[in-house]
Amino acid sequence: MRNTPIASPNRVVSIAVFVLAALLLTALCLNAVLATGLASLGEPRLATKIAGWDEAPVEKGPWGEIRKFFIGEGVTAKSLLAAVATVKPGEALHAAHDHAEEEFLFITEGSGTWSVAGKEHPLRKGDVLYVEPWVPHGCTNTGKEPLAFFVARWLGKGVPAPPQPKEQTTEPKLDAKGPKGEVK
Repeated sequence: MRNTPIASPNRVVSIAVFVLAALLLTALCLNAVLATGLASLGEPRLATKIAGWDEAPVEKGPWGEIRKFFIGEGVTAKSLLAAVATVKPGEALHAAHDHAEEEFLFITEGSGTWSVAGKEHPLRKGDVLYVEPWVPHGCTNTGKEPLAFFVARWLGKGVPAPPQPKEQTTEPKLDAKGPKGEVK
């Protein structure tokens, strides 16, 4: 019987390579799960669907109503909202606010006032507002007819949410250009 050490140098290297390979495989699998969302683990994720007006959950308030057609996790967004709001004359859905998500607001009916980064701007049918994360924004119906808009808000997967700034040190550019590139 030979006196062979149980952990020969070759065996230690083999075990180390096996452990590193297992760790790498685990990290790759975890990355794939995070990149595709948790849907593969049984968490719900939005699926392709036509959402009818009457089936969208409605939230009503003294200001009007909002219908949330889609809300949840998408393929590339960990937080997604698609909704339509109708705001009564003289009202606002809520005061100007900010959040980590990017957002588009598309005015389909009415008129009013945008509030963007503490400044007011005229709001008209057909306007589209893109809002960067953490820029205070909102809109008020200053017209005589209902104000209606479509909103799409999202926070992407695989990209950390931008940190909330302590103070807004610089004003974001409000790049409002008409169809021919002229500044409004």
